[in-house]
Amino acid sequence: MNRKIAIIGGGITGLSAAYSLKKKIEEKGLPIDIALFEGSNRLGGKIETMHHGDFVIERGADSFLARKRPAVDLVKSLGLEEELVRNGTGQSYVLSGGKLHKIPKGSYRGIPTRLGPYFNSSLFSAKGKLRGSMDLVLPKSKHEGDQSLGAFFRHRFGDEFVERLIEPLLAGIYSGNIDEMSLMATFPQFHELEQRHGSLVKGLQATMPEINTKKQKNPKAKEGAFLSLRNGLGTMITALEKELGAIIFKDESIDHIEKKENRFNLLLGSGEVFKADRVVIATEHEAVPKMLSQYDFLKVLNEIPSTSTANVALAFDKTAIRKDIDGTGFVVARKSKTRITACTWTHKKWPTTTPEGKALVRCYVGKPDDQEVVNLSDEELTEIVLKDLNKTMKIKKDPEFAVITRWREARPQYTVGHVERMNKIQAGLEANLPGVFLAGSSYAGVGIPDCIEQGEKAASNALIHLENELY
Repeated sequence: MNRKIAIIGGGITGLSAAYSLKKKIEEKGLPIDIALFEGSNRLGGKIETMHHGDFVIERGADSFLARKRPAVDLVKSLGLEEELVRNGTGQSYVLSGGKLHKIPKGSYRGIPTRLGPYFNSSLFSAKGKLRGSMDLVLPKSKHEGDQSLGAFFRHRFGDEFVERLIEPLLAGIYSGNIDEMSLMATFPQFHELEQRHGSLVKGLQATMPEINTKKQKNPKAKEGAFLSLRNGLGTMITALEKELGAIIFKDESIDHIEKKENRFNLLLGSGEVFKADRVVIATEHEAVPKMLSQYDFLKVLNEIPSTSTANVALAFDKTAIRKDIDGTGFVVARKSKTRITACTWTHKKWPTTTPEGKALVRCYVGKPDDQEVVNLSDEELTEIVLKDLNKTMKIKKDPEFAVITRWREARPQYTVGHVERMNKIQAGLEANLPGVFLAGSSYAGVGIPDCIEQGEKAASNALIHLENELY
């Protein structure tokens, strides 16, 4: 009788886990079956591509970092390498004080590698520029343990640098509050740079000299740092579903998991019981304490908050935009009087998404202190976005259509102490639930490559754990 591994959750994490497991089991000829359970009728989680005529519209994630190998390797393994497209490059901006300011050159995630472009920038006041340069002379921090991203960067560069540039670039990735986000769980590399070099500017100059290069003898065209697929990231989800086939069970939730000696009984929403030898849980973190309600240590997961966001994609004829700005988009500084948090000029950043002669603009709402905006009607959200856009762009016609997507409580927040909480959870699993493995955006990285890597790692650990019992 074959052994069984259950995977709960059909987002990119769970699909990656199942795909990795299937390949390894087939290669080794192991007597192990896999079943993936997804509570909804759709796979992909926060990856969802919509086609509207010749437009390709991402309702969730739109790309992944090219330098992070797990996503690239998965795409290649699925035979989709020819579908890869790199983002178009161009000037990006920060909206602050009602004006668009160019993001200074020679920066990494808003952190300067040289101060010249920052001193010449219109984004900062003279006082702000002087305070920002203090990073070069301030001693390294003696702070022990975790701290917020905000506290760390405010100490190095001051409030103005943080609120006008660093926060919109870094906190925007997580849709969170920089003064609550954990440094060690989100960007521990900045702490390491500071401790090793005594300055973030000096640290980046030493470790990323290519960013600091002012002039090159044979400059190459700047290459985009992000990748997507020509017909949308949903292509990857479709390919995974095809590869996994009968392993997948949609519309099948897991109400409860009960440990029976070395096995697990999964009570399905349909009332049936699935018996598994190992379990990979790749759902949102809030679901875990509910499925395993008899284990108090898992209640720590309830301490992880989640924020809500919505994105509004608007399609126009190019002639509708009077002030067509040369660039790929902008982020919004904290104190700006707008409700949008960022805007991507998708037709420029991802040209393959938009038909010739058309424009596609994608805006985001849902600041940490403006969560109620997500619950407004489609008409209200469209009106808010158009009003904010017209502060910088002159749009003289209504959009040809709008696509609005709400992600309610879908953005897990890595608040201060996140690493310690995860360590407690892992210790609790090893002591009380050996054979259960967690993976997903709530734990160790929110990007697509991070989720793929977590899924593959959880799958590998589950297989090794089971093989040790088999042999």
